[in-house]
Amino acid sequence: MGTVFYSLMGEGRGHAARARAMTEQLRQKHRVVIYTSFEAFDFLHNIYADSPDVEVRQTTGIIMEYTRGRLNLPKTVVKGLGLRWNLKKIVQPICEDIRRDQPDIVVTDFEPTVARAAQRCGVPIMSLDHQHFIVAYDMSSLPWRLRSYVWGMAPVVKAFGLGQQKTVVSAFFFCRLRPAYHDVVQVGPILRPLVRQAVPTVGDHILCYFRRHTSERIVDLMTHTERPVHIYGLGERPARDNLQFCKIAEEPFVADLASAWAVVGAAGNQLSGETLYFGKPFLAIPEKNHHEQRINAHFVRELGAGDWQFIEKIQPENLTRFLGEAETYRNNLANSPHHFDGTAAALAEIEAFLQLAAK
Repeated sequence: MGTVFYSLMGEGRGHAARARAMTEQLRQKHRVVIYTSFEAFDFLHNIYADSPDVEVRQTTGIIMEYTRGRLNLPKTVVKGLGLRWNLKKIVQPICEDIRRDQPDIVVTDFEPTVARAAQRCGVPIMSLDHQHFIVAYDMSSLPWRLRSYVWGMAPVVKAFGLGQQKTVVSAFFFCRLRPAYHDVVQVGPILRPLVRQAVPTVGDHILCYFRRHTSERIVDLMTHTERPVHIYGLGERPARDNLQFCKIAEEPFVADLASAWAVVGAAGNQLSGETLYFGKPFLAIPEKNHHEQRINAHFVRELGAGDWQFIEKIQPENLTRFLGEAETYRNNLANSPHHFDGTAAALAEIEAFLQLAAK
């Protein structure tokens, strides 16, 4: 039995879902101490509040910055780099935790504070995230605007300075690795236990997952279908027309996703991976300024799993066309050679890293 410090970015549900999945696997043999912030802290702290072998601690994090309801990428990057420059003060208490608890390794999901403390204290670090595809993957198949984004963001990813000895990238798509990153390990989506246990069926409803700043125009768009629509991410509201507004809770959400007829929503890596794992046709609606989601949307279409349109530009005819092609996408997924579950592979990499650290 070992002790694993597991740190993750607190913005959004994707990082938290990955951490939840890996924690459930690791806690069977090891003590796990989680460090995170914002939404992820609230989510994970509630789950593990009474757990004897998992502890959730709060650290300083960064969050996506929005201006007038749209992602402000420059402001987000500046805030992230600001955290990077103030790490010395932030990591001191974490260094004290490391000296007291003596973790065998640190696993970090694009979270720099615990990684920097681990560097200072000589603890081995594994990076397990999605973001490192930006530096490790050959993105030559992307349109030139997205390739430009990758080139521009690569220094930002490197600036986080995680100092890892091992890099594992989780994504629902696989690409050729760049020569300098030949030792990076690619795994599929890391899935929560409830997702892996659920049995998918083809129901009648469309599941929507929208980010908190989604405009009412997009909500109204979903009335242009006779199918029931279950909307998550905007909080509970009174039902209207064919729309039902649902509170985000793990079990109901997974059950709804597993039984959906199709999915419409933000093209985050975690939602995309879980949607494709269940074989659901996916209409991805990334924001223009959210280039990572645009890249995910590109690969959704490339895999034949669905289609995409900018959330700022989507019209009823885009939804109608997607729904008309849904069975084609469903058949493509049913016959896909891709395996959309990288949980076991990711766990094997952590266990191997623990054994190496013990030598």
